[in-house]
Amino acid sequence: MNTVGDEYHGLLARHDAMRLRRSLLSPGQPERPAAPVRAPYDGRADQQLILRGLDLVSPFDGLIAELYAELFARHPYLRALFPESMEFQRRHLAHIFHYLIEHLHDPDHVTATFTRLGRDHRKLGVRPAHYEAFEEALREALRRTAGSRWTGALEGAWLRMLRFAVAAMVEGAEAALGEPAAWQAEVTGHERRRRDLAVLRVRTGEPYSCRAGQYAAVQSPLLPQAWRYYSFAGAPRPDGELEFHVRLAGRGGVSEALVERTRAGDTLRLGPASGTMTLDEELPRDLLLVAGDTGWAPLKALLEEMTARRPGPRSVHLFLGARRFADLYDADAATELALRRPWLRVVPLIEDEPGPRCWESVAGAVLRHGDWSRHTAYLAGPPALVATAAAGLTAAGLPAGRVRHDPLPAAPDRARVGS
Repeated sequence: MNTVGDEYHGLLARHDAMRLRRSLLSPGQPERPAAPVRAPYDGRADQQLILRGLDLVSPFDGLIAELYAELFARHPYLRALFPESMEFQRRHLAHIFHYLIEHLHDPDHVTATFTRLGRDHRKLGVRPAHYEAFEEALREALRRTAGSRWTGALEGAWLRMLRFAVAAMVEGAEAALGEPAAWQAEVTGHERRRRDLAVLRVRTGEPYSCRAGQYAAVQSPLLPQAWRYYSFAGAPRPDGELEFHVRLAGRGGVSEALVERTRAGDTLRLGPASGTMTLDEELPRDLLLVAGDTGWAPLKALLEEMTARRPGPRSVHLFLGARRFADLYDADAATELALRRPWLRVVPLIEDEPGPRCWESVAGAVLRHGDWSRHTAYLAGPPALVATAAAGLTAAGLPAGRVRHDPLPAAPDRARVGS
């Protein structure tokens, strides 16, 4: 499967290179007739219709199982584009469906998200014909899952929703023809900071553009077609070296390959940089940073950029949450930053409470620590921490537009640390 995948992606790369060459040699001359202008999409009407019939196809586990069974039965060659284990892929698709339905009333928001997703999906070798095959399989899966209560109106709403998202993905992919679909990167350093955590440093062979606060999909050759998203743990550097903090999230997955089976000199693949948790052109005067576990990585990157900015912020409160003191794997870097920057105050929050309530407790401690209503907040880490802190801050008077974090797991372009 790996050999087939390499040949397939090589063919796609040559195809894209020829298309880009034609567009450069014939500026202003489209390769095909321009697509007709689409009428504005009434996402709210379809959203209401889909929600009324959602019980027929949810939870989505059965629907997605039927969808992939149908897709691979009709087009067996497509199976080679997916990882051997489909568990993560199924969860990811469920998140996409939830995200679409939740945000369908805001077409601009959906367009922006799926344009970025289409650019990112180039690394998988996805092309418009694959979306057509996916639509055929989804149509049949919806009918089988819903049974006799399924209606043409419901099917139409689902297909319009899918086509709207796909159109944005295709546009995003087309706009990115001038950049690689994925970057080869050599591992220049691999350091185990904890039994379950490693710091990786990599350098790409071609120029790679990113910003502090963003993240990228990473693939190990040990698991072809399996990608997971990890934040950059530093601002862009002159030598082009990138840093990732990877926590072991499960056995047999990408995180295990990166933490336990990757060494300096190995080669990884990176997707394009994504994410909007970046600093504004003009820095807010007072900032609140809240990190849990490897959520420290993107906030470390933001702090490095703040350090280089002139003028810098007036004050920054950084809360580092952990279950145990030993889990503060990079505390020295935070302490060093605080010693050199009088505007930075670092507050460790150690929560000994076991179980899933730990991160809600950390968020509660941050909220009780002070009045943050005049700050701009950046949140990163376990979803329970981010969701609880975001809800608490907005309830306490901090405008939602000043609470920044990556999309939580229900969104399609974010699955920060997967197995």
